[in-house]
Amino acid sequence: MSLKELTGKLKAKGDEISQIYTEAGEDMDMSKVKCIEGDSMAKVEYLKRLDAEVSDLKKQRNDLMELDKGRANAAELNREMNTPAQEIRFPDAGPQAVAKKSFGEMFVEHENYGKKHVPVKLDIDMKTLFQTSAGWDPEATRIDRTALYPLRSLHVVDFIPQGTTDKDTIKYMKESTFTNNSAEVAAGGTFGEAALVYTETSDEVEKIAVWLPVTDEQIEDVSGMATFLNGRLTYMIENRLDGQVAEGSGSTPNLLGTLNLSSIQTQALSSDSKPDAMYKAFTKVRSVGFAEPSVLLINPNDWQDIRLATTADGIYLFGSPSDAGTDRIWGVPVLQTTAITANTAICGDFTNYSTLFMRRGIEIQITNAHDDYFIKGKQAIRADLRCSMVHFRDEAFCKVTGI
Repeated sequence: MSLKELTGKLKAKGDEISQIYTEAGEDMDMSKVKCIEGDSMAKVEYLKRLDAEVSDLKKQRNDLMELDKGRANAAELNREMNTPAQEIRFPDAGPQAVAKKSFGEMFVEHENYGKKHVPVKLDIDMKTLFQTSAGWDPEATRIDRTALYPLRSLHVVDFIPQGTTDKDTIKYMKESTFTNNSAEVAAGGTFGEAALVYTETSDEVEKIAVWLPVTDEQIEDVSGMATFLNGRLTYMIENRLDGQVAEGSGSTPNLLGTLNLSSIQTQALSSDSKPDAMYKAFTKVRSVGFAEPSVLLINPNDWQDIRLATTADGIYLFGSPSDAGTDRIWGVPVLQTTAITANTAICGDFTNYSTLFMRRGIEIQITNAHDDYFIKGKQAIRADLRCSMVHFRDEAFCKVTGI
């Protein structure tokens, strides 16, 4: 297909996919989709095929675009290589200021060229050589890309359900005693007495904040600078939050991260292999916490050792090096993140027994009222959010140490 045909087909597929998602709604209820026939499973399979077709069409279109770029480059190169030297002129140098001949051209055109034992003398005045340091410095225009500082991707909070609150403290009741004395009893016998005790538990709403000084001129003269700075400050807040929900100490104003729960379970590596230690941690979550692990959080350096594990004859246990591999272990999704300290992994049922309550999302403010900023033409940009990290059942989580 031509580039135009591929573009048209991609647009049609994109419109069809957009219609499917629109009909499915935010809760992705495939039963609401009317533009596809069949049950929900058939509709999901159809959507997967559409996605695969779009990926294939995009690849074909990108290949054609690359070929088109190559053709343009070849045409430009052909034009340059076939332009006579005497037609190349320097900017604003006048109609007679043609490019200087090379040493080779001057040598071949010399009257003594080809004569045996007759020297060829070239008349070259090196003092007037037209060069960058003594002449025309080429213009260099900065491209529109900013190479940002290497920072980790933020994904930990993606695995944690989020809620909202209008309070400064999250309070809830926790069942601290559950005594089940139910038993079979004969007619006229005494019933077993049960016991239930509930304790009020609370987690404080904490604040994460940062600020940045900037001059009036920087904001006024650089297009998009205010938006750029807002984005960087937002990342700083989210970066800190990502680490706090995993490893916050819980000592105000820190959030209480999963790693520092008072009753979190522990599985030491000891003499086990790392996959074995992970499975034992999952078992503790299931048998003691009566929960189901939803994710394993692990430092990339620790996951590397697991991914590269081989059998005695060199067969990779977690897939061939030619495959990207799936970040899963014992069926549980794995999140590689440097938010987790090396040599320790955390697993647990984040889906059912944790919630990140947002009192207020990220708010950005700017002022010149700070210190002497008003008379010095400076601005203070600040960003902050308020939230609370709550774990409803400590035993639903387990850390693996010594890995």
